Amino acid sequence: MALAHHVQQKLVVWWDENARDLPWRFGRTSPWGVLVSEVMSQQTQMSRVVPYWLAWMEMWPSAQTLARAGAAEVITAWGRLGYPRRALRLQECARQVSEQYGGSLPDDYNKLLKLPGIGDYTASAVLSFAFNRRIVVLDTNIRRVLTRVFLGTESFGGAATEVDRGLAESVLPFDPDECNAGSGAKASALASTVTGSRLAEGDRTSVPAVSAVPAVNDQDAIDVHANGIYRRTKPSAVWNQSVMELGALVCTAKSPMCKVCPIADSCAFLDAGLPNLGERRTRPRQHFKGTNRQVRGKVLEALRLLGGGRLSRKDVEALWPDLVQLDACIASLDEDGLIVIYQDGSLSLPR
Repeated sequence: MALAHHVQQKLVVWWDENARDLPWRFGRTSPWGVLVSEVMSQQTQMSRVVPYWLAWMEMWPSAQTLARAGAAEVITAWGRLGYPRRALRLQECARQVSEQYGGSLPDDYNKLLKLPGIGDYTASAVLSFAFNRRIVVLDTNIRRVLTRVFLGTESFGGAATEVDRGLAESVLPFDPDECNAGSGAKASALASTVTGSRLAEGDRTSVPAVSAVPAVNDQDAIDVHANGIYRRTKPSAVWNQSVMELGALVCTAKSPMCKVCPIADSCAFLDAGLPNLGERRTRPRQHFKGTNRQVRGKVLEALRLLGGGRLSRKDVEALWPDLVQLDACIASLDEDGLIVIYQDGSLSLPR
């Protein structure tokens, strides 16, 4: 507990001084805006997301406004963010939120999971970042930081394990209302401590005996900072965001900047000499050039530039030399609902 609390205190200060000033942070947008940022950020660099998010939220600031938009508008506004199916899934989500919840995003984990395109990470991130709920948020960055700091081993990627979740739960700070209500009973319900439990089959390290740590202070929010920017953000939400930010900026996968890390004095991975640094369990990422993703992107970009018109078959064939691959990609775009194919072979965005 002492180690986890020490790390928490250090990260709160570091977050206050180093958190990126992203437009959806610090209570400056609605829960819907937070959801949009999370969907856009999936497998996309944050620096690319910001201008698209700003333009998107200006056009469609709520679930209701997005629900009423045309599919072609939505796909065009998604631009070059990649994985454009996310745009249509987000619109499906907006329609469901509008129809079932009056346009207000539900603050319930199970209800969020039932929305189109929402999985465990996104539901948890929205509950933590938008609704200040105490809940474990697990993405690649958080898993890497926690595994390195508390287990002293490299995080090899792949799907999150029960041990990943157990470790995250064990170090997630309680929020003041939970502490005041008696953390003993609530600790059992909110965080299963994984003291001494074994890792999944094939791993050899056990989770350290770290109990869930208390809040930074006994205020209703973190208000110890001079700028007051986190006044309504609870400790568990600040923890989730600060650990994620540290993984994105400092404790990176291949080149961690240990010399400037605020918790280097507590890092078991650094003490062990950075064993297996940068190794991954998953297959190496596929290069973009020549892939179906590149071909699909070229087709959609050509259609976006037309501004709603039709792209002739001749112009379609000029986009890519391998017509077999091109037609396979066109078929997949059609299946995803991203384009319309006409009898003469011309294409357009959905109406």
